[in-house]
Amino acid sequence: MGTFAVGSIVCFFVGLAVRSMVRDKKNGKSIQCGGNCKNCGGHCR
Repeated sequence: MGTFAVGSIVCFFVGLAVRSMVRDKKNGKSIQCGGNCKNCGGHCR
C-alpha cells in the first residue's frame, strides 16, 4: 500500500512538471532559452 501511495505522489509531481513544460512551450519559452535575448549571443530568433 505504501508503494502505491508513493508512486501516486511521484506521478502527480511528474505530471505537474510536464504540464508546466508544455505551457511554457506554448508561450514561446523553452528549456534552452531563458528568454533573455539581450544576452543570448545570437541563439534567439
